[in-house]
Amino acid sequence: MAGIKVVVHGALGRMGQEVLRAVTNAPDMEPVGAADGRAQPGMLALPDGSGDIPLSNSLADALSDAQVVVDFSSAAGAMSVLRTASAHHVNAVVGSTGLSDENYAEASKLADDNSVGIIIAPNFAMGAVLLIHLAELAAKYFEYADLTEGHHEAKIDAPSGTAVAIARAVVAGQSAPFKAPKAEQELIAGARGGDYEGVVVHSRRMPGLMAHHEVVFGALGQTLTIKHDSINRESFMPGVTLAVREVVNRTGLTVGLDKIMGL
Repeated sequence: MAGIKVVVHGALGRMGQEVLRAVTNAPDMEPVGAADGRAQPGMLALPDGSGDIPLSNSLADALSDAQVVVDFSSAAGAMSVLRTASAHHVNAVVGSTGLSDENYAEASKLADDNSVGIIIAPNFAMGAVLLIHLAELAAKYFEYADLTEGHHEAKIDAPSGTAVAIARAVVAGQSAPFKAPKAEQELIAGARGGDYEGVVVHSRRMPGLMAHHEVVFGALGQTLTIKHDSINRESFMPGVTLAVREVVNRTGLTVGLDKIMGL
């Protein structure tokens, strides 16, 4: 049985290398190309030593045999990938964060106009997706919510896309605004963090962190903590391969891994 033919965009980056490894190791997938803006066109050795695939600094040049392109870059990079992939009638799985409502609207139109599938998820770790689901269920029983996320020092956006998704889910699960007490004397500006409709959000950035999210709900005499930690980039790969398998069977835009996990 032929495997799903996959191109990895950003293949020279750390996440791209992990995606390439996961696709190479998946028995029902076949890596057929790689693209990276920093690349010198040529060949790229597969992580398991089983062969080489074409490497290009132009995604369009890498798509001739592809069914799916996987992208973990930036918001701008992701939109460029979606425009290029959809024009070539190639499905796309995107893990880049920081996309705007306008970006999602454009992605939906690109998918519909070109009859391709696009899956965009703020987090591909299944545990993090479950955290979002459980937080929405718990929210209606509490009046206070604090959300803390931590990532490596090079992450460009704050809060993380996953944290924004958690905050939105918490608000969606609540029938009234959350209470976010303001300090009468704020000795250091911003000490209480950001405020998303009463959900107080804090971001940490430092070496040693990968992706960590914790939401704490409070009510009279009790708190409830729901936490998820991604220790390494391997944690995202089962979600990525799940999305690759699913995107070839659907058209249109799908936002969130929960939609294909049955939550």
